[in-house]
Amino acid sequence: MRVLFAGTPETAVPSLEALLGSRHEVVAVLTRPDAPTGRGRHVEQSPVRHVAEQAGVEVLTPPRPRDPAFIARLAELAPDACPVVAYGGLIPPAALAVPRHGWVNLHFSLLPAWRGAAPVQHAILAGDEITGACTFLLEEGLDTGPLFGTVTEEIGRTDTSGDLLARLAVDGARLLVATLDGIEDGRLTAVPQPTDGVTHAPKLTTDDARIDWKTPALHIDRQVRACTPAPGAWTTLDGERVKIFPVTPIPGVTQIEPGAILADKRGLQVGTGSGHTVRLGEVQAQGKKRMTAADWARGLRLQSDARFE
Repeated sequence: MRVLFAGTPETAVPSLEALLGSRHEVVAVLTRPDAPTGRGRHVEQSPVRHVAEQAGVEVLTPPRPRDPAFIARLAELAPDACPVVAYGGLIPPAALAVPRHGWVNLHFSLLPAWRGAAPVQHAILAGDEITGACTFLLEEGLDTGPLFGTVTEEIGRTDTSGDLLARLAVDGARLLVATLDGIEDGRLTAVPQPTDGVTHAPKLTTDDARIDWKTPALHIDRQVRACTPAPGAWTTLDGERVKIFPVTPIPGVTQIEPGAILADKRGLQVGTGSGHTVRLGEVQAQGKKRMTAADWARGLRLQSDARFE
């Protein structure tokens, strides 16, 4: 089939690469416009655009996909299907109507669970043991379209959202190509999503990533892993922000108060609302490099009554 691929971040790259190596012809790529990133706010291409240009594929970067010029170019290209992976924009009805097989979206959850922008993060935050990826026919509702296929993935005890998403991106790429193969061969028909088990996964904000040390250790562990690498879990010490990377819950109840920092031979423990502590792994103080919690504490010369706010 002739396909137009829509995607933007690094997690969409395995799918584009799989399509470029498949029997399908990638006639163009739709991605978000170049945007400023990082501390220096340098304008950079999306990872998908970089791969597409390396492959010599036409790249379309409309400010919005409802842009009339984009709709006209889409009609000229006349793709049979438009596979989508984390494009980052709402596809309007005028564009949805162009490909005869529709827009086939790869979503990183087992729909109807975790509809929305941050399915992997919410699966970890909720303590799910199993997640996955699925392909479905895009429609105007938020991740509500009928399903083509799924793959499942266990969520490991120490998985961050970055770890899990990296695995799902690879498995999902294979699923996406298999879905397009099945559609072309007439073997696949989309079936409606179940009506039970609908949950929603809005994008996690910086406020969502702030650690409340009065919550249980298990919740803090999940929150930090869900927010790693983005938006990045954080707390404050003496009014200064400190980024927190994955922690390890310590068995046994202690008398350490929530947020209180205890130094020992193995590093730093912090009290939580459940009466358990979590051991810090790595931290990053504002304007500093990422380092082990022990090195950070030595450099800071923490007082015995130090406490995260």
